[in-house]
Amino acid sequence: MARPKPIETALPALPRMALVDAFRGVAILAMVVYHFAWDLSYYRLIVTDVTTHPAWGVLQRSILSSFLALVGVSLVLGHGNGVRWPSFWRRLGIIVGAALAVTVGTYWMFPEYFVFFGILHAIALFSMLALPFLRAHPWLVLVVATLFLVPPLFLGAPQFSAKPLAWIGFWTTLPETTDIVPIFPWFGVVLVGMAAARLVLASPLGAHLPRWRARGPLWRGLVLCGRWSLLIYLLHQPILLGGIMLLSQLQAPVLRPEVLSRTESFVRSCKSSCAESGGAGPYCEAYCACALEQVEAGNLWDLVDRPGPTRDEAVTAITRLCAAMADPKRDPQKL
Repeated sequence: MARPKPIETALPALPRMALVDAFRGVAILAMVVYHFAWDLSYYRLIVTDVTTHPAWGVLQRSILSSFLALVGVSLVLGHGNGVRWPSFWRRLGIIVGAALAVTVGTYWMFPEYFVFFGILHAIALFSMLALPFLRAHPWLVLVVATLFLVPPLFLGAPQFSAKPLAWIGFWTTLPETTDIVPIFPWFGVVLVGMAAARLVLASPLGAHLPRWRARGPLWRGLVLCGRWSLLIYLLHQPILLGGIMLLSQLQAPVLRPEVLSRTESFVRSCKSSCAESGGAGPYCEAYCACALEQVEAGNLWDLVDRPGPTRDEAVTAITRLCAAMADPKRDPQKL
């Protein structure tokens, strides 16, 4: 009786597709933009709270979905014909090491919001969980994906908001961390990427995609960023944070919006209005100094700030008085 042939599990990978690298390049550059905005928001260098703004939230979820779907696509391209174990373990080790580096780095920078299960942690775990689905029928993979995508829309419990269980999902309050990618629903996105890759490769389109080549500096740049996405991910935050901290130490920060006192705001507005009406520099200086003196002497701040007939009368009286004091020959009606 003939012995059965062993199952081959180390067949060559499918050809690397430049188009997939280009899509990954777009995703990593979008992530850099998002993290730059997040850093500015964290250090209160911009007014917008990136963590709660709806548009930024949509962008963040779109970037995350793109990355995880591409993880599924890459697993199919790299191991769809059989798991290439040496390559798989080597890449998994790199990702796990990078994930630990992110945890240590964020704990040092943001101890209250450090990353304990971010996108790299998720990619490492999801890559292992996805292996049994490499050869499964694509429609079965989509059914399983639904089991991960749908339940978090309806189920939740406060216990899952704590760090020990947050990596599963189902929280009711966002855990205190700068980045978290739980199994529910995000493993479902990886499975969707796997199923989509299998269906496309089995279609007539699958024969044409490997032939696509990047032409022009933009596409070539995106492909390059996609191939070095892990390195960009690890380096971009230290570079961004270092630049922001350097700028924040300048005497006149270029990012921090100027905060004016009530007096400074009044004088600036007054000089601007005076200049628009044709007043010269010395005249506007004298006129606005007089106006400020009248407002402070009469404690008219609330009246000046409040629109209405009484405010208009007070402003008119101050205008006539100060115009006459600054330049008796000037017509106060022109202010």
